[in-house]
Amino acid sequence: MTEIAPRITVDEKVRFGRPVIRGTRVPVELVVGKLASGMTVERVAEEYGLSREDVLAALAYAARVVADEQIHATA
Repeated sequence: MTEIAPRITVDEKVRFGRPVIRGTRVPVELVVGKLASGMTVERVAEEYGLSREDVLAALAYAARVVADEQIHATA
């Protein structure tokens, strides 16, 4: 298991190496998707057994990944 961001880990034996909340099998993409669909931070935390800080860590990680993304226009 490797911590790639605060509260975010990857392990090839857990969820095929996708980023998850540390100590769980809850993928970051699931947390962010639930928030995007309109769930509150508190509801996501409650539904998946996470802390508020875990949910916010998933958002922070997603923001960092998007910020580092490079887009190359082809037209």
